Amino acid sequence: MLQFVASGLAALALVPGFAPVARGPAGGEIYRGVYPSAAAPQPLRAGYLYLPPGYTTTKRYPVIYLLHGLPGSPSEYIFSLELAKQADGLIASHAVRPFIAVIPAAGVDHWNGEWAGPWEDYLVGAVIPWAERHLAVDSSQASTTIAGLSAGGYGAVNIAFHHPTLFGRIESWGGYFTPIPDGPLADAGSATLVLNDPVLVLPSIAAQLRAAGVRLLLSSGPAHGKYAKPQQTIDFARALWQLKVRAKLDLATSKSGMWRDQFNAGLRWAFAIRPSGQPRPPTR
Repeated sequence: MLQFVASGLAALALVPGFAPVARGPAGGEIYRGVYPSAAAPQPLRAGYLYLPPGYTTTKRYPVIYLLHGLPGSPSEYIFSLELAKQADGLIASHAVRPFIAVIPAAGVDHWNGEWAGPWEDYLVGAVIPWAERHLAVDSSQASTTIAGLSAGGYGAVNIAFHHPTLFGRIESWGGYFTPIPDGPLADAGSATLVLNDPVLVLPSIAAQLRAAGVRLLLSSGPAHGKYAKPQQTIDFARALWQLKVRAKLDLATSKSGMWRDQFNAGLRWAFAIRPSGQPRPPTR
């Protein structure tokens, strides 16, 4: 009992406000807590984070910010996609570098909206600065990834396009690329909708993305819901290629295991270990 209490206290000291809730097969740990913000809508829902096996504050790790689907919860990464099991397995097999995953929550309760407006501000203005203060993240653009599934995929691309020098890798898994007028965009005027439309924003920031070496992974399977259609993903990839922005397109043919496969492939793509001197493979 004393050992358990001491372990819990050590974890709280390691990640203030977060408690360990699960452990992966190789020793990676999942923590749960609230990423604090006085400015975001209240009450804030709890999020999660993943620390890799052997985590130490004496080195710096690449980081991925994972945005969940909506309506939904960050717990979908923990339970449905088994983040700890997948990440530990990839790290232990030396398929990827050890990395940190930060998984905040958008909305209050089981919210149906978009990763936009106050939730974009929450991520960029509160969650990311918190992670950089309290975790051993490498905050350079080249080591920072943003990714999401479905509505989270839209949010990842939209937020990254608003901050083209913040994220080196952007991933959309079964996402969409035009704004849906709900949540913070429900009563938005045409100017706001244009600013939150990655298709329309892309031409104005393509040069910045190219100069910074930003890469995108767009993956999609059979259509789900009203808005997430594979053709949208294909069309957006073509728009990126036309503007010479580096992008990879992956298409799944079956819904069976679709999310899990996209998630696993996304982690491999973001954090792959390559032999010294080996050139990076082409993205098309």
